[in-house]
Amino acid sequence: MIPQTDGMLLWDLAHAGAETAASHTGSVIYWNAPMREDDVAAQVRLIDHVVSSRRYQGLVIAPTQVLSLISPVRRALAQDIPTVIIDTPLSLPAGGKLAYILNDDEEAGRLAAERVALLLNGKGTVALLGINPDVLGVTDRARAFQQTLAAHYPGIRVVAKRTGSFNVLRERQVVHEFLESNPNIDVCVALLWTTLDGVFSAIDSIHPRHPFKIIGFDVAGPPPFDQRDNLDCIIQADTKQMGQRAVELIHAMRQGQSVPPVTRLHPRMITRENANSTEVRQMLSLDWSPGHWTWSSTS
Repeated sequence: MIPQTDGMLLWDLAHAGAETAASHTGSVIYWNAPMREDDVAAQVRLIDHVVSSRRYQGLVIAPTQVLSLISPVRRALAQDIPTVIIDTPLSLPAGGKLAYILNDDEEAGRLAAERVALLLNGKGTVALLGINPDVLGVTDRARAFQQTLAAHYPGIRVVAKRTGSFNVLRERQVVHEFLESNPNIDVCVALLWTTLDGVFSAIDSIHPRHPFKIIGFDVAGPPPFDQRDNLDCIIQADTKQMGQRAVELIHAMRQGQSVPPVTRLHPRMITRENANSTEVRQMLSLDWSPGHWTWSSTS
């Protein structure tokens, strides 16, 4: 199992789900990840290690980049390794030994747009930040967000769009420059967790006078509502379910069972009001049934 990176809530939850499934299926999880989400070469090396070692009966990947992972995934499939892509898709068709378990990013984009409309009563300005063209799921949510506003809320204007990356320092600089040139923005929508951190850091640096609301996606840790008064909500992918279902799918493939080629899971909007609900707490819980662990460094 090779996620985008390690040591953040989004992928720790996927690990928890995978270990739960492993304890039920008798599987052993080898978990490894790049040190940074922008280290595409490290993720490619890890995939190639799995393929060349011929020790593994399945492969789960959360892609860091669309184009660079196509060839290593093809190499895995050529070795007849059942492969499940989670969270965001590659431009490879599902079928055979390749399946997808994805966040419904179009739904996530619509949820964000509806929330903006509620916050602004149908009229105001919004910035769309963190559009990462290397991650198809992020571009899907950005497109759905804009289409929903254009179709149903013509009084809300997207006055700025900024590309994003997994570099927090870069995101901070982008947000800092944006807020200085757009001091009267009503809502900022951060499509990446790094962009959300960049928004928080820029606010701490320049202390904008005009209050604005923030909507974030896929937060790296527990939603910081207590520390951030202007954080309205987080739209979170259910990576815990992704990890669990991915291991279950691989087990089913190896048993010769048919599996759905594409599964889309609903994202959840986390707000101050529901953050302590049973459903949200369960979704963000790192508790899992005892599984079998194999850790390794990226070296």
